[in-house]
Amino acid sequence: MKTDRELKDLWIKFFTKHGFKRIPGYSIIPENDPTVLFTTAGMHPLVPYLLGEPHPAGNKIFDVQRCIRTNDIDEVGDSSHLTLFEMLGNWTLGQCNKKEMIKLSFEFLTSPEYLNIPKERIAVSVFAGDETAPRDDEAYNAWKECGIDEVYFLPKENNWWALGGGVGPCGPDSEMFYDTGKPKCSENCNPSCDCGKYLEIWNDVFMQYRVKEAGAKAEKLDKPNIDTGMGLERTVAVLNGAESVYDSGCLKKVIDFIGTKAKKNYTESKQSTRSYRIITDHLRSAVFILGDEHGVVPSNVGQGYILRRFIRRAINCARNIEFDCKYFTDIADIYVDEYGKDYTDIAGNREFIKDELVKEVEKFSKAIEEGHKEFEKVIQGIEKHKEFALKNGQTVENKLSGKAVFRLYDTFGFPFELTKELAEEKGYTVDKAEFDEKFKEHQEKSRVASAGVFKGGLADDSKQSARLHTATHLLLAGLQKMFGKQVIQKGSNITPERLRFDFNLDHKMTKEELDEVEKFVNDAIKREIPVTCEIMSLDEAKKQGAHGTFNNKYGEEVKVYTIGDVSKEICGGPHAENTKELHHFKIVKEESSSSGIRRIKAILD
Repeated sequence: MKTDRELKDLWIKFFTKHGFKRIPGYSIIPENDPTVLFTTAGMHPLVPYLLGEPHPAGNKIFDVQRCIRTNDIDEVGDSSHLTLFEMLGNWTLGQCNKKEMIKLSFEFLTSPEYLNIPKERIAVSVFAGDETAPRDDEAYNAWKECGIDEVYFLPKENNWWALGGGVGPCGPDSEMFYDTGKPKCSENCNPSCDCGKYLEIWNDVFMQYRVKEAGAKAEKLDKPNIDTGMGLERTVAVLNGAESVYDSGCLKKVIDFIGTKAKKNYTESKQSTRSYRIITDHLRSAVFILGDEHGVVPSNVGQGYILRRFIRRAINCARNIEFDCKYFTDIADIYVDEYGKDYTDIAGNREFIKDELVKEVEKFSKAIEEGHKEFEKVIQGIEKHKEFALKNGQTVENKLSGKAVFRLYDTFGFPFELTKELAEEKGYTVDKAEFDEKFKEHQEKSRVASAGVFKGGLADDSKQSARLHTATHLLLAGLQKMFGKQVIQKGSNITPERLRFDFNLDHKMTKEELDEVEKFVNDAIKREIPVTCEIMSLDEAKKQGAHGTFNNKYGEEVKVYTIGDVSKEICGGPHAENTKELHHFKIVKEESSSSGIRRIKAILD
């Protein structure tokens, strides 16, 4: 039986042996306030390097990255979906030797020294080709040479990888599946089926192309890359012959713990099984978010909204299986004990995590009370409408509108089932079709909000975005000169049109302060200062006074961008070559971002 730790260790051993250098994983909360709410893949923080920036650790790197994805949140509770997972990733930057990577993939999967999966249990899919790019015969032939019999050509929807929004690096991929041994569902059964025969465990992405703007055709990258990703939990489940990802490792520990306290058994019904799994998954995600160095707490916006949704959904599921939410803190302890070994921020925030879980349970209890009051108001409104209708010879159905039911869900956290149950007690039905429609709209909005791309806070790698990126360095230097070095960047979001920069400050800036900071930046622009980049050790960067948070996100070597005597920061780039390219800096707005955090929006004109 393999554990999560054993698989991580094998991954580290294998790629170190083959000349790859390990880099530290990034925070689960993207540091620079990007267009994704969470780090959804190991490659997101690496986009500048995938577009040609040299990486301080070289062109062959690997890591273990914590990730959160919410686009499949409604699938959580089945045998394979999770909101949080650890991704094992490796990259070859600036070259795309498919045959070499496929040989490495085959070796790791089948070698007795590593995963020891019989090659007969491995199926592979490759890109079938279309007007974007030709059929990937190179990958197909490489797998055949390795002795894999089941290699399928599948269309773009299955075997083409691109960033959210379709802009940026992209290319054909080669997906590896474990054959569970179940019979084929039909003659045409292949890895694209959802019949359960094939379970994806690894993906080699060949980033040979890029799309510069939405709707544009893919162009060949001058420096292609290979990006691979293996889901840790799913692979461990496969290696252990488990029926689901919840039947091995730390997830099973939590399932077993819930079973000692809940009044309903894990396998008592489909609803019970699903409820156990959602509690297990969502509380793990909550622990990772609360424990993150960036300190997100439950709220009604952004990451805080997703965190609140995780916790409240777990509370609703606890109600289904009659599990007391006071035990949420015990589950948090199980997760901190397990993951604190690898993620020191989680280990150091144990009490904070538990305190926030307790607070949210209490808040939700109050919200449920408010929801009950709102439910009664809805019923009273319908009764009044019925009374009026009857006086006018009309009839009104005893039915709650889907819009009203969705409002109870979205505002007060009432699950559909709870509203339906309360309505039936009063002789009412609910409009399920309308609720589903509203819920689908809500899902789409959430999916759009979570489907962006992380490029160090940049929307793209255009020259204008690079100029604005340089402007943020000058802006931070100006703020630190005015208010002291304790002012640090708390987030940034940069498009070709403007920059948005968050920083810690305990007051609203005055017009005089804004004018002075603006003048500071423009003076630096007028001086026409070259922007230089050096790769050096982290210790050397510290000695030179480079600005950075100096947490465990950095590797042994870092890139340091220097703007004369004005700014020296650890940064991935890209940047302007000289401050004169910025022309003129103008602050258009200063406002509150959150408690103790201010936000400046600025442009270059």
